[in-house]
Amino acid sequence: MSSVAVIDYGMGNLHSIAKALQHAHSESTVIVTDNPKTILDSDRVVFPGVGAIRDCMNALAERDLVTVLTKAATSKPFLGICLGMQALVDESEENCGTACLGLIPGRVVRFAEGMTDAADQPLKIPHMGWNRVAPKAEHPLWHGIVPGSWFYFVHSYFARPAESRNVAATTDYPEPFASALVRENLFAVQFHPEKSQEAGLRLLANFLNWDPGR
Repeated sequence: MSSVAVIDYGMGNLHSIAKALQHAHSESTVIVTDNPKTILDSDRVVFPGVGAIRDCMNALAERDLVTVLTKAATSKPFLGICLGMQALVDESEENCGTACLGLIPGRVVRFAEGMTDAADQPLKIPHMGWNRVAPKAEHPLWHGIVPGSWFYFVHSYFARPAESRNVAATTDYPEPFASALVRENLFAVQFHPEKSQEAGLRLLANFLNWDPGR
C-alpha cells in the first residue's frame, strides 16, 4: 500500500485533490499534512497550491518545509500542481520578485496585457477554464491520455523554464507556454487535474503508479 503526502501549508482547499487522489487509486493512503517526518516517510508527495507565490514561500518557511520539500522532490515521486508547479523554479516576477525553490532552472512570468486569439478577440487574465495540453515527449504520466486532451486552468502567471528538456507539455494562450514540467522523479502541472474529469483522474492514477527508477 502506497502512502501519499499532500502538502498542507495553509493555502487553499485541499479536500478536492485528496479526494481525487483517493478516487484515482483506492488502495493508496492519502494524508494531508504539514508534518516534516510524515512527508519524508511517505512514498509519494503532492504539492498543490493557489494564491500568491510570496505567501506560499512564506508559509513554507514558517512551517520549516522548504528543506523538506527540496529533499522530497529529489528522492521520491513528486507532483506539483498550479502554484505548486510555479514554486519549483528559481524565481517569480509576482510581488515584484520572489525567490522560489530552485529545483528547475527558470522563472515565472505574467501573461501579457492585450492578448488576442486567432479571431482577434481579447483574451482574459487570468487564463481560466478548459484548454488543450500537448505533451512534448513520452512520459508515464501521459499514459492513456490522448495528446491535446482538455484540462482545467486558473492562473495569471506561468513558468518559463530555462531549458526545453524540462518542458513536459505546452498549452496555447495564445502562444505556447509550459503547462507541465519534468525533471527525473519530479513532475509538475499548471492545470488542476482534480478538476479535469477523466483526463485529470488518469494523470493522478498514473502518478500513483509511477516508478521513476524504471
